Amino acid sequence: QVQLVESGGGLVQAGGSLRLSCAASGSIFSINAMGWSRQAPGKQRELVARITDYGSTNYADSVKGRFTISRDNAKNTVYLQMNSLKPDDTAVYYCNARISTTAIMTGDYWGQGTQVIVSS
Repeated sequence: QVQLVESGGGLVQAGGSLRLSCAASGSIFSINAMGWSRQAPGKQRELVARITDYGSTNYADSVKGRFTISRDNAKNTVYLQMNSLKPDDTAVYYCNARISTTAIMTGDYWGQGTQVIVSS
C-alpha cells in the first residue's frame, strides 16, 4: 500500500509565500513523475507543476516564474515552493505520483489535499 501525505498549506496574504511538501511512503519500488494539481471551488482540477524522475519540470502558465517544484528522491518527497501568491491561487492542492510497487506494477496515487488560502 502506498500513501502520499501533504503538508504546508495555510492562510497567507497576497504576495506571500508557502512551501508545500508531499511524502510518499509504503511499498515503493520506484517513483516516476511527481506533481501538484489544484482545485478551486467550482472549478476543475488543474495541473500546477510536474517533475520527472530525472528532474525535468513543467508548469502551468499561470504559475510560471512564481512556483518551483523540486523533489528529494532519497526522501520520496516532492515540494512546491510558491512565491508571489495571488488570491487566484486559492485552492486545495493535491500531490500525485506515478509509483511502481514492483518491477511490473505501476499506478497513479494521490494525496488527500492541503488547503491554500490567499487573502487580498
